[in-house]
Amino acid sequence: MSKAGYYVHPSAVVDEGAVIGDASKVWHFAHVMPGARIGGDTVIGQGCYIANVSIGSGVRIQNNVSVYDSVTIEDDVFCGPSCVFTNVINPRAAVQRKDEYMPTLVKRGASIGANATIVCGATIGEYAFIGAGAVVRGDVPDRALMVGVPATRIGWMCDCGVRLPDPEASATGLRATCGACHAKYWIRDKGAQRLDESK
Repeated sequence: MSKAGYYVHPSAVVDEGAVIGDASKVWHFAHVMPGARIGGDTVIGQGCYIANVSIGSGVRIQNNVSVYDSVTIEDDVFCGPSCVFTNVINPRAAVQRKDEYMPTLVKRGASIGANATIVCGATIGEYAFIGAGAVVRGDVPDRALMVGVPATRIGWMCDCGVRLPDPEASATGLRATCGACHAKYWIRDKGAQRLDESK
């Protein structure tokens, strides 16, 4: 059924109080909680659970992903099928820890591969790329390529989704140029920073 500019599949549940932007879609058997804030042109896949969280515009959340309280997802993020977010570092079924949720932030343009796990308290940098099945236990720099258990950085990614070649030293530091779209980057401690070609 279509509601106020967005689509909800008849089998999905969107609780009263949820806010969903125009052109978004909520697919089969998904559940969106009352405090959820979802931007426009975002897709919530089959079997997803969206808690009282903020999700940006242009986001793609693939099938069977639960986005729990204290997770924030910015614009244009890709969450692969069955990737996992946590919000408590030391859960016990018999111990209530709702006042101990740790925030997780996924910044603009990041991609999280299928079955990857993001342990709470992490910030995933802009356009970072988390490989399928990786387990992220801490902050990830902008445009870092992370794989493994625990996840380690093995390279850098372009905004277009292609792995950057190994950086080369220049007079101003380490630089890399994308072989696909030719965007240029500085490689710094906080991650790969795209150069402004207009300067």
